[in-house]
Amino acid sequence: MNRRRTALAGVLALTTGLTLAGCSSDSGSGGGSGGEPELKVVGAFMPQPVSDMAAGFLVVQNSGGTADRLTSVTSPLSDDVTIHETKDQKMREVSSFEVPANGSLDLERGGNHIMFMKLKQKPKQGEKVSVELHFEKADPITVDLPVKETTHNPKKQ
Repeated sequence: MNRRRTALAGVLALTTGLTLAGCSSDSGSGGGSGGEPELKVVGAFMPQPVSDMAAGFLVVQNSGGTADRLTSVTSPLSDDVTIHETKDQKMREVSSFEVPANGSLDLERGGNHIMFMKLKQKPKQGEKVSVELHFEKADPITVDLPVKETTHNPKKQ
């Protein structure tokens, strides 16, 4: 009974969100139709791993008028790829990250990021690691993460 009530509440919240998104005006935003997330990945990289673990960083930009969620990441480099948030200098696995409408999800050093555990091999600087980002609404996006030096940290502009 409780599970059914929770599922119903989820469906109602989703329906309300979709209804509100459908009513919103998209005039002058320069973005998409307002009905679907329009995702693009920029700034992707992986510091060269020094152990059997690695981290990945990127920015998912959403020029659409509808939010989405990054729900998982897969890669041939590891069978154990997870997404983590960093709060109060503590890292913990999460089930998803929001990609806001007309906004971006930043996965960056010292913050939210992708974790690769039990690497099948250690990629070297100059190589690329393929990942597939899975979203709640949008189709999966395949991205090549260039492997950078271990200390690489792009400057914010």
